[in-house]
Amino acid sequence: MRSPFKQHHQNIFTVSIRRVPLNWLLLCIVSVVLILTVLTSTPPPLRQQEPEFKYQRYFSSPSFEDPVVLYRSFRRLRQKTLSDWLDITLISAARGKSKEVEICGEDKENFVPCYNVSANLLSGFHDGDEFDRHCGVQQDPSTLTRCLVRAPRDYKIPLQWPIGKDVIWRSNVNISSHHFSASSSSFTKRLLLTEDNQIAFNSEESSDSEDLKDYSNQIAEMIGLGSESDLFKSGVRTVLDIGCGFGSFGAHLFTFGMLTTCISSYQEFDSPVQVALERGLPALIGDFNSRQLPYPAHSFDMIHCARCPISWGQKDGVFLIEVDRMLRPGGYFVLTSEMRNLPGVKIEEKVRLRKKNRVLFANIQRFAEEICWNVLGNLDGTMVLQKTSDITCYSSRKEYSVPICMPREQGGSKDYYQSLKKCITTGHPDRWIPIQNKTQLGILDDEDLIEDSIVWEESLNNFWSLLTPLIFSDHPKRPTVEDPTPPLNMIRNVMDMNAKYGGLNAAFLKGKNSVWVMNVVSTADENADAHLPLILDRGFTALLHDWCEPFPTYPRTYDMLHAMGLFSSLVSTDKCNILDLFLEMDRILRPEGWVVLRDKTSVIENARAFAAQIHWETRIIEIQSNNNERLLICQKPFFHK
Repeated sequence: MRSPFKQHHQNIFTVSIRRVPLNWLLLCIVSVVLILTVLTSTPPPLRQQEPEFKYQRYFSSPSFEDPVVLYRSFRRLRQKTLSDWLDITLISAARGKSKEVEICGEDKENFVPCYNVSANLLSGFHDGDEFDRHCGVQQDPSTLTRCLVRAPRDYKIPLQWPIGKDVIWRSNVNISSHHFSASSSSFTKRLLLTEDNQIAFNSEESSDSEDLKDYSNQIAEMIGLGSESDLFKSGVRTVLDIGCGFGSFGAHLFTFGMLTTCISSYQEFDSPVQVALERGLPALIGDFNSRQLPYPAHSFDMIHCARCPISWGQKDGVFLIEVDRMLRPGGYFVLTSEMRNLPGVKIEEKVRLRKKNRVLFANIQRFAEEICWNVLGNLDGTMVLQKTSDITCYSSRKEYSVPICMPREQGGSKDYYQSLKKCITTGHPDRWIPIQNKTQLGILDDEDLIEDSIVWEESLNNFWSLLTPLIFSDHPKRPTVEDPTPPLNMIRNVMDMNAKYGGLNAAFLKGKNSVWVMNVVSTADENADAHLPLILDRGFTALLHDWCEPFPTYPRTYDMLHAMGLFSSLVSTDKCNILDLFLEMDRILRPEGWVVLRDKTSVIENARAFAAQIHWETRIIEIQSNNNERLLICQKPFFHK
């Protein structure tokens, strides 16, 4: 069945203006008089020298032809309020045609589309595939209702970093207290503070932190390094953590400059991905039981799996082949079995687990030779393997059961959730560079990328000052006029929905903002095969996604969404329903989160009408010397029940 998220494109960017009733005209006239009275009055004192905000395009976007100057000063923003009020007639006409979207019931507070085990079983999926992502399967009729996913009754705005990384609100996640007290994971010991409705994770003084330090130091030593601090220097910048608990291992590596993406199967309750995201850590719902993850070949420097529920020895080693595909040359695979740290376990159980562990590691070691891996160590239930850095190793094998993929099987960045392959993917020859030979962000030696980064640094500084309730003149939480700039740590994570080269991510990194970016390369991007690998080679996290489908994450997981030219590209594909996309953006955006859209004027004007349908507060910012484009700044409200 066709997914409800993929419907035939309707002419959604056509707004019919009906005749305005007399009472509306009277209301508009009165509003205009009042606003003119306010605007012609003496303005409050501002800074002595009012900045003129500028914003230039990044150099190579095919959608933006000329360098532009963006933004008006705060006083001009206030003066523009009059024209914004005059737009109310257009918005009202659009609302008259399409009613405001209603709020979903409490049963959908943690709703994740495309994951419906019952529907998958009825459709014939089995052997673990029923827990995977199936957007084309007909969902339960109750899930087809277009509504806004509400926050839980006791939801609270997450704490800012760095505190928010270790302390979250209990009511913000769908997890039970029993799950915490009963957990036996050696890396996710945690303390439940019921009196404050908080869950506190490891701190620098806790025994859990000591366990993490010992564990990461052990991995470094097995690789041949002095300590965990040497991992980054040795080329480990990006890590994929499979079955990641609550993200504590990734949070620990984050302090050493390594970006760890947590990935785990969908769980309706007690989801490690939801908890990791609530902590502000990179996380994604993913399960390669039958299909590849949405990453190209050579995406990660290290792949880590601590007691994750994957049967590595089954299906002719296809899961290990998938790990090999995603690892960069010279990258590491770290596997920890159930044998590590088992306090209180009976002797008989320990004997059984040791036997199981020996069989598992022996099978993996034999298979490692088939795919040119080297076993670096096996100690205390932890095994470290390294992918070969010599591409000729594959062809020099005398006898092997795992062949090299044919050219048509190698795939590209636009391959999207393909079936798992039983052959070795060598990837593009230009990207066969061992991680030990890469310097930090060495890819930026490219002249074009340097120019792109410079432009985005200035762009981020300029529009950051617009991410404040000050631009919504009636917002009760607007900062003082004397200091309208928001703090640098006001957001923890950003999703760049049309990332191109990852320039926004680079600007955040250069500005030393305590924020990470989920770079999404759209399948509608004609240059996805070039853009996605480039972002990954810069040391950022990125993946491929079709925005005509829901994103594989839980509700309320991002503080800010950014999209440049995305809607124009989707409209040209003539297959996406834009209202559904706005509903999806609202689902994954936390309350009081921000949305920054830049696109063609006609697209932005109609996007504002859709934003009004889902109750977002909006402002359109003009781009001087470029009448063909606009910037739309939105903030999602916090609905208190």
